[in-house]
Amino acid sequence: MIGSITNFFDRIVRRYLPDAFLFAIILTFVVFLFGIVFTNSTPVDMVEYWGGGFWGLLAFAMQMSLIVVTGYILANSPVVKRFLGKISNLANTPGQAVILVTLVATIACLINYGFGLVVGALLAIHVAKRVPSADYRLLMASAYSGFLVWHGGLSGSIPLLIATEDHFLVDKIGSIPVVETLFAGPNLFIVGTLLVTLPLLNRLIMQSTQSVGKIDPTLLNLQQSTMEGSEPEPTPKEDLTPADKLENSRIISYLVGILGLAFIVYHFVTNGFDLNLNIVNFIFLFLGIIFHGTPRRFLNSVSGAVKNAGGIIIQFPFYAGIMGMMQSSGLSEELSLWFVSISNEFTLPWLSFISAGILNFFIPSGGGQWAIQGPIMIDAALSLGADTAKTAMAVAWGDAWTNMIQPFWALPLLAIAGLKVRDIMGFCVMVLFWSFIPISIGLLFF
Repeated sequence: MIGSITNFFDRIVRRYLPDAFLFAIILTFVVFLFGIVFTNSTPVDMVEYWGGGFWGLLAFAMQMSLIVVTGYILANSPVVKRFLGKISNLANTPGQAVILVTLVATIACLINYGFGLVVGALLAIHVAKRVPSADYRLLMASAYSGFLVWHGGLSGSIPLLIATEDHFLVDKIGSIPVVETLFAGPNLFIVGTLLVTLPLLNRLIMQSTQSVGKIDPTLLNLQQSTMEGSEPEPTPKEDLTPADKLENSRIISYLVGILGLAFIVYHFVTNGFDLNLNIVNFIFLFLGIIFHGTPRRFLNSVSGAVKNAGGIIIQFPFYAGIMGMMQSSGLSEELSLWFVSISNEFTLPWLSFISAGILNFFIPSGGGQWAIQGPIMIDAALSLGADTAKTAMAVAWGDAWTNMIQPFWALPLLAIAGLKVRDIMGFCVMVLFWSFIPISIGLLFF
């Protein structure tokens, strides 16, 4: 039955799901029409909301572009290629390959979501080279499935935000420590269950389906750039100009690399284990500079890396526009209030999870979604006597849950993999269906 269902969704997705850019365009028109029909907004208002929010994610888009670029640069260094190659040696069969990629990606996303997306994609590529009979699309879907747990991990934006002393809801709920959110029973049950079952689920999908349209990873641009011999032939020393000598100087790379490492140490000493997107990019960048050895080798890798960031650069402004329409028109508030109206003390966390999952299609940003939905759900929890910490984590899990069928967060992984969203989403639908069960149990009964 699993094989039939998976093959069905894989066929549907590959036939009808458009490119991720067109998906964002379709969502734009859907939200535009919904704003006119379900709120008091006029067409002119919706245009204003869309244009006003269009550039609201520029900083975030740059961060995600650099995740792809710096991750590619680091992966293209000889040291990391050897390291990932050794890990990939743990897999000798397609089944072992799927389990290994899923497990490593899930653990990495629990540490940090940006780190996990890059590590999962890069490991999947190396494993595909190690086990060429494995379905490359399923390997990448397995890597992306690990992203499901990010909001229950150490980089979860909502639990980390409400643990601070100056968050915007502190007057209502105070500061909620992570022992009551990330390390509480509901979250530990959900994370533990998914950590164990996701590798088994992807393994079962592999065993139950017939691969459709396998993709040879050696044909991908990233694979070609990381193959031995991709570096240009070095120029003889006697022919080097002073500029060439600077570009091929290991001393320059190591000096600037040491400067970067010094700041990394300083950051963790003064801030604790604060592994945010900026520091992840910083680590990737300066390790890449050191591991490539010379500025010229580093810049050669950069040239190949930037080609993969185009989708992120052009699509994120459209999602910012969608967020602007959802927030300014009141659509997101109307949706949240409707779910609150049918909730009670017991069901509020679970219904918050469902509403957050729907809202995530249009506002695929945990922090942005909490800024809109958080005040409504917290007010409801206080009035109904529901657990505020569990309600906050319910919104977090809703945000993470529908990422499995929302291509926004898959863009960095797809860019590295050289795939389109339709290549993996058929498999991810099954992850969405299965994960609904442990998440619901954790929110209802723990």
